[in-house]
Amino acid sequence: KIHSFHAEATEFLGFVPQKDIVYNELLPYKDKLDDESNEFLAQIKGNLGRAVQLREIWPGVLFWTRKLSTYMRLYGRKFSKEDHVHFVKLLYELVTIPKLEISMMQSFARLLITLLKKKELLSREDLELPWRPLYELQDRILYSKTEHLGLNWFPSSVEAVLKTLIKNCRPYFPESATQEMLEEWRPLMCPFDVTMQKAMGYFELFLPTTLPPELHDKGFKLWFDELISLWVSVQNLPSWEVNLVGLFARLANDNIGYIDWDPYIPKIFTRILRSLNLPVGSSEMLVSRYLTNAYDISHVVIWISALLGGPSKQTQTQLSGLFNSIASFFHPSNHGRWLMKLMKLVQRLPVSVVKRLHRERYRMPTWLTPVPQSHLLSEQDITDFVESMKQPVLLAMFSKTGSLDAAQALQNLALLRPELVIPPVLEKTYPAMETLTEPHQLTATLSCMIGVARSLVAGGQRFPEGPTHMLPLLMRALPGVDPNDFSKCMITFQFLATFVTLVPLVDCSAAIQTRNDLTQVEKELCSASAEFEDFVLQFIDRCFALIDTSTLEQTREEMETEKMTHLESLVELGLSSTFSTILTQCSMEIFQVALGKVFNFATTNIFETHVAGRMVANMCRAATKCHPAEALKLFLPQCCNAILQISAYEEVLNEEELDKELMWNLQLLSEVTRVDGDQLLLYRSQLVQILQLTLHLKCKQGYNLACKLLYHILRSMSLIYPREYCSMPGGVQQHTDTYLPIKDWGRPGDLLNLGIQWHVPSTEEREFVFYLLDLLLKPELQRLQKHTRGEQDISRDDVLQSLSIVHNCLLGASSFLPPLNGEPVINSMIQLCEKNVYTGVDYDLSGENYREEICKVIRPLLHHTLEHSEDDTKSLFSIIKIINDLLHFKGSHKHEFDSRWKSFSLIKKSMENKLHGSKQHIRALLIDRVMLQHELRNLTMEGCCYRSVHQDLINDLLRLSTSRYSQVRSKAQNMLFTALGTYSLCCRDIIPAVLEYLDPDRTDVTQQQFKGALYCLLGNHSGICLANLQYWDCIALTWPAIVRSGMNPSMSLEKSSVVRLFDDLADRIHRQYETIGIDFSVSSSCVEVALKMMKSSNPEPTPCAASEQEELEGRKRQEQKNKDSVLYDGNLYVYSLCLVRLHSKCLNGKVMEIHWSCACLFGRPWKFEQIAIGFLSLMLRDDHPLPSSAVLFFVESLNHDSLLVRNGAISAVSGILKQLKRPHKKVAVNPYDISELKSSSLLVGDRPDNQWLQYDSNRLPRSQQDWNECCFIEKTHWGYSTWPRKLMLYAPLEEQPKQGKTREEMNESEQIIYDHFSDQQFIDQFIQYLSLEDRKGKDKFSPRRFCLFKGLFRNFDDAFLPLLKPHMERLVADSHESTQCCVAEIISGLIRGSKHWSYSKVEKLWALLCPLLRKALSNITIETYADWGTCIATACESRDPRKLHWLFEMLMESPVTGEGGSFVDACRLYVLQGGLAQQEWRVPELLHRLLQYLEPKLTQVYKNVRERIGSVLTYIFMIDVNLPHTQPTTSPRIAEFTERVLARLKPLTEGEEEIQNHVVEENTEGDQDERTQAIKLLKTVLKWLMTSAGRSFSSVVPEQLRLLPLLFKIAPVENDDSYDEMKRDAKTCLSLMSQGLLYSEQIPQVLSALEQISRSSSWHARYTVLTYLQIMVFYNLFTFLSDAKAVSDVRALVLRLLEDEQLEVREMAATTISGFLQCNFLSIDEPMQAHFEALSKTRLPKRKRRELGSVVDTIPSADLVRRHAGVLGLSACILSSPYDVPAWMPQILMDLSAHLNDTQPIEMTVKKTLSDFRRTHHDNWQEHKQKFTDDQLLVLTDLLVSPCYYA
Repeated sequence: KIHSFHAEATEFLGFVPQKDIVYNELLPYKDKLDDESNEFLAQIKGNLGRAVQLREIWPGVLFWTRKLSTYMRLYGRKFSKEDHVHFVKLLYELVTIPKLEISMMQSFARLLITLLKKKELLSREDLELPWRPLYELQDRILYSKTEHLGLNWFPSSVEAVLKTLIKNCRPYFPESATQEMLEEWRPLMCPFDVTMQKAMGYFELFLPTTLPPELHDKGFKLWFDELISLWVSVQNLPSWEVNLVGLFARLANDNIGYIDWDPYIPKIFTRILRSLNLPVGSSEMLVSRYLTNAYDISHVVIWISALLGGPSKQTQTQLSGLFNSIASFFHPSNHGRWLMKLMKLVQRLPVSVVKRLHRERYRMPTWLTPVPQSHLLSEQDITDFVESMKQPVLLAMFSKTGSLDAAQALQNLALLRPELVIPPVLEKTYPAMETLTEPHQLTATLSCMIGVARSLVAGGQRFPEGPTHMLPLLMRALPGVDPNDFSKCMITFQFLATFVTLVPLVDCSAAIQTRNDLTQVEKELCSASAEFEDFVLQFIDRCFALIDTSTLEQTREEMETEKMTHLESLVELGLSSTFSTILTQCSMEIFQVALGKVFNFATTNIFETHVAGRMVANMCRAATKCHPAEALKLFLPQCCNAILQISAYEEVLNEEELDKELMWNLQLLSEVTRVDGDQLLLYRSQLVQILQLTLHLKCKQGYNLACKLLYHILRSMSLIYPREYCSMPGGVQQHTDTYLPIKDWGRPGDLLNLGIQWHVPSTEEREFVFYLLDLLLKPELQRLQKHTRGEQDISRDDVLQSLSIVHNCLLGASSFLPPLNGEPVINSMIQLCEKNVYTGVDYDLSGENYREEICKVIRPLLHHTLEHSEDDTKSLFSIIKIINDLLHFKGSHKHEFDSRWKSFSLIKKSMENKLHGSKQHIRALLIDRVMLQHELRNLTMEGCCYRSVHQDLINDLLRLSTSRYSQVRSKAQNMLFTALGTYSLCCRDIIPAVLEYLDPDRTDVTQQQFKGALYCLLGNHSGICLANLQYWDCIALTWPAIVRSGMNPSMSLEKSSVVRLFDDLADRIHRQYETIGIDFSVSSSCVEVALKMMKSSNPEPTPCAASEQEELEGRKRQEQKNKDSVLYDGNLYVYSLCLVRLHSKCLNGKVMEIHWSCACLFGRPWKFEQIAIGFLSLMLRDDHPLPSSAVLFFVESLNHDSLLVRNGAISAVSGILKQLKRPHKKVAVNPYDISELKSSSLLVGDRPDNQWLQYDSNRLPRSQQDWNECCFIEKTHWGYSTWPRKLMLYAPLEEQPKQGKTREEMNESEQIIYDHFSDQQFIDQFIQYLSLEDRKGKDKFSPRRFCLFKGLFRNFDDAFLPLLKPHMERLVADSHESTQCCVAEIISGLIRGSKHWSYSKVEKLWALLCPLLRKALSNITIETYADWGTCIATACESRDPRKLHWLFEMLMESPVTGEGGSFVDACRLYVLQGGLAQQEWRVPELLHRLLQYLEPKLTQVYKNVRERIGSVLTYIFMIDVNLPHTQPTTSPRIAEFTERVLARLKPLTEGEEEIQNHVVEENTEGDQDERTQAIKLLKTVLKWLMTSAGRSFSSVVPEQLRLLPLLFKIAPVENDDSYDEMKRDAKTCLSLMSQGLLYSEQIPQVLSALEQISRSSSWHARYTVLTYLQIMVFYNLFTFLSDAKAVSDVRALVLRLLEDEQLEVREMAATTISGFLQCNFLSIDEPMQAHFEALSKTRLPKRKRRELGSVVDTIPSADLVRRHAGVLGLSACILSSPYDVPAWMPQILMDLSAHLNDTQPIEMTVKKTLSDFRRTHHDNWQEHKQKFTDDQLLVLTDLLVSPCYYA
């Protein structure tokens, strides 16, 4: 069917559409759409091409790309493949225009993403896109060099947009791309440097993984082995590991079956388990890095689901292992920060597997590589998968985070295997419906049932008994409609609605007699369906009860709150939608009964009209909507007669309080008329009579209801809408011999014959609408007109009444009223015409256009009201609404549409079938979607032709926005912002009007108007902000005006609201500002693509290509525009500067006249100077220098009195210095020439060809000549990995710009800076400000100031040194933190700024700096050491160490002297470490020297020095990594160091006695024995082990193992903080080591070490072995499991310790066994159980009776120990499954109970076990009971009920 239908369309369109929106075919006016879309597409192609050709990016290109995205919203991708490719190529060219303004780049990128989203539409043959322009774009924005200096402002969303864009372009990169990318980014791979993160980020983002199999050699095979081996060998989770996981997950998913993952699977699962960060064992020590860098669950899920299936089935085994080991964490009693991750895992994994299955079995084959036969998921695979997930998901149902995740997981699992998943959920649901005491259980189970509803109702061959649960569930859910429990009520409504939508409610019990071809299940269903009527009636009764309890009580009626509370309105919504769903699905018979019931309820009672009345009226409306003819027969005459009878008396019409019965009937009437218009026509005369009678009631509530009635009648007649939403086309039918409704349960709608019945207005209805308007609207308009002219005076209430009638007429009939007309306002070279979208209404232009009429009456009325009665706010509110609707309303409101779209998506999500895909939604949803498509067309009017009428109306809104009354203001402002969003070009008009109110020269502006105007500038949170439109001409007006408004007489900063407004404004501008483009040029390649597009046919582009003449004109315009914007930039500055000047002068002038209070005086200018300097600094940009006047302003502001202004100026001047920086020439060098080696292997690390980079004290450049010949490489990462293809180095000094310019050679801006900084007074003042204390203790090294000094010394060499030198010498001597901080900033700026100085200057510089630094380091204090550390680290960052050799040699002189005391030593080490850490791998010689220097000093007494040394050691050994393809390092190595340390620790390792920390903290040299020295050494070594745990890339397991025995000896067992530092450290070290990741080859080594220690004589050590084992095994679970020998070794070890003589060790061993059983590391098998039972039956020797007074023997006999071990073993088995009862449990419980009266400690163990068992199984005891026999239960009850109750 689909094909024939497509062929037809193709013939008509003239091309094969790529993929259009199917729902358009179902609209009632579908025959007009093809012409419309063709015309629209032709316009877009023509104008877009022309705009590019004329190079008019704004507004032309921007406007027409927006139109293209509108086109796609309306018609989908309804263009030919050829056009599709043209559009993509054109937009790609536009996005990558190098100087394009960011906001435009984003809007092009978003469109391009939409074009590329469905990648199956374009194959690699159709399209190829280069990768490099995207890389350059990404690099320019994300790693911008100038953003931190404030020269570029990017929006925060840009990163996400770029990522998505690259993701969508990736499939189309050419085949050579992979190799090019590797060459580009491999040189960045230096693991100690931030560039590693950059390289990995780029790899993850860019590497293409969708190449076809024959190209795999050019694709992932080039990098897979290298990167996976890197991943496997990294142990400590650096931040870039996350990127690798993302890359591997994508690779696995795109190439299922082409990569053998088996060798890596245990490693993958071990790492996944680790990254869940679950708490294990007793210690809660987590390395913080594990939390921040944990894997992203979405990547994990994709990776796992891609690995499933295939021949080896290994993944499924590991996955089941994973879920078994973490199942107990899902239990609702557990809670922690890890829970969210687990829930996410459970929710997303099924989704991912369903996606994969859909791709393998149901998706149309595309150009993407299909999964090979061998790796498709088999039925068995699916079953295993569902089985492994079932347990955790069922536990997660009742989780603390809510049941939504579990419901989604169940929804997808039920698609795969309903028979496995649904029954256990049902088992939980039925009891939950019965209990009244646990509402949480009910809400959780019901929301899960909603998820599986479709799978349950549809049944299918896998789960045929599913549908039989349907009725019992519905009947049992009814009690949930409970007025006392709100959340239960809502979930019940949702539950009922969901199930009823799927099933036609027809009684077909008679079919059992008439037909004999029914299966057993069908017979059951038929007979059950007799209950449907009962269900509907019971539901109605429940609703009536609900309504009775929620009647508005008397107390509330007297108060003003006539609104419903929020909860009531939600219940009302739930009630009416559920009721209407139920009635829609009823058969006619059931409907008749229900209708009668509702009718009686509604007409025999009288309800108040606020709460109960609304609910009842809503129920009646639902009934009428389902079958209008039947229902109207009952309701209409009844209501009309009642109303006519009551209002027969004259005085009723003038009463203030109306008769309750009249009100209720009016309300009922107004609701039941919301039905199909053609049915209402039958009652037209009655309706007109009622309207004429009631529209002019005196009572406000009365005429409001009448207006509502009018609105509903008009609306029903004039709109297009579907008449019914039943789940079966043609409504619910009775069963016949051929048709059985049961077969339709849960059937999805069929898109090709949905059979929507549309209501399209007929001529009769149309005439009736205009008749009503003439009859009712015209007189009101005339009345208002007379009132305005002053011919007839009307009271306020009457004006309001008239307005209300006018408004409702406008709302009701708006779809028949043509839009307003007038002159358009705007010009451009490209036509910016709007396309009118046809929505099924042909306007009748012959009669009068009431929209225009209303407009003509309302505007004069508004002006009249504002002049004569501005306090009539109610009328003003009404007018505001009318204006808004005149502008926009065509039958539906945008916000209503948005919320409907949202709820549609939610329902779709909760009921969709992702497995079969292809829009298999239920019919009601599909109809809803078509209706939304119609509304979308109705709302498409963005940027509507902006005409003069609109301009007038918007000006009126502006006038209202600055009214006296704040409520009027805020309502009008909201409408104004909506209008600004719609008519995008009107902002330029309105800005001058708003700014008038801020003009300081106007004296007639009230404070309210001033505030109103500020609010208008601020905008609302979602819409446009007028103060910040991204156009030069707008900003040039608004920003100066905001600053000048400080002079406005009506401005007072005493009002906090005004101050807050200015703050918000400044804040919003700063947050939203993006650098505005100056250069609007378009590349020629872009124009070529556009011309190609213009030549394509089908449809022919409408305006044809531009002529030569026009093109020239276009170029001129573009160049002019570039010039203008540069000019603007300049003008703005000059303008703002004058302002700020003016500002301060004026105020000083005023001071002379009036002595204002101080606060006022100061309060005023500063606020605005801050705002001004803020705005000005936003104007800095990197492609155009600042005008010199602005430079002068900023430099002078450096010495302003206000701190905020100074800070702003410091940032700005740093930026200016960057702009003035002279470019240094670079030349390409071949790195192999320097080293004279020709190696280019894939080795990484210290190689001969990068030797010359390293620091070598014999080859330092110590003379002018050496310095000039030396090749400096500043960036630290170059050369560690492979060399880049072209290494760019700075050219020799002769070719660089001249140093030491004289003042005459400088340009104007440079002269300004030069003059100020050469001025002694200026410098003195400046330094004085900088060394002021800002906030005590909060002064940190400021990067801003550092940038300022760096810029000064970089641009002006050493010109300012002579002036600064005395200051620096003075500051260094002063030990205050603010002064030290200041001098540190200057020094680091100096060092970094001297990058290009000549050798002589540098030498002089160091001659000055070395003594200063020495002095500083000797004066260092606790407050300042961090600043100095930062100073040296900043100075060394990205600098060649050979350039700084003076600094390093000075720092290395003697860091630990002990002269200044321990503290100074620690600080010096810290500073030295800062410098060396920045140099990473390039200073091996210094590291060796440092290590040699430190080794003898490791026996420090002072704790702070020890900690510092530990940290320094970490950095010294950081470079010794164990990564693939890495050469052994020339830096110090851990193995050699450990050897030397162990030799010095000999005295401790040999002795057996306990190691006490009895070192007196005094340094008396010489007399201390070796043992004391060893203890001191050990303390330092512990510090080193602790710091390196979280920092290095790979843990050095073999070396750590040699220290283990010592740690086990020291570590305490109890958790007691009173222990000394050494013991605590040892414990921490063990905890951190046990969490480490082990390679499989390290496991045997670790186990043998533990085995040895477990035989030690100290029970503390044996005990600690167990805690260590628990954590180590869990954190390396799958690696252990993949090694059978390791498992048996662990098992033997634990079982041996279970029989230890020390009680604590035995108990710990039992806990360990129980943990291993729980995470399925060991399993309870026969031999194990037998072993425990045998042990527990060990006979105890008879007790001899002792003589009194003899010593009690305390040593337990060996037999007792063994017996206890057996009992502990059994108890471990029981405790290992806390939440269920496996088959073996009852027997073991019985065995245990036999030992209840044994001697201690056995009795204790048994009691504890039983009480734990009782505690954990208590919740679900009813279920668990069934596992035991009766005898066993008797014994158990005896045991568990303690006897004392009966005593």
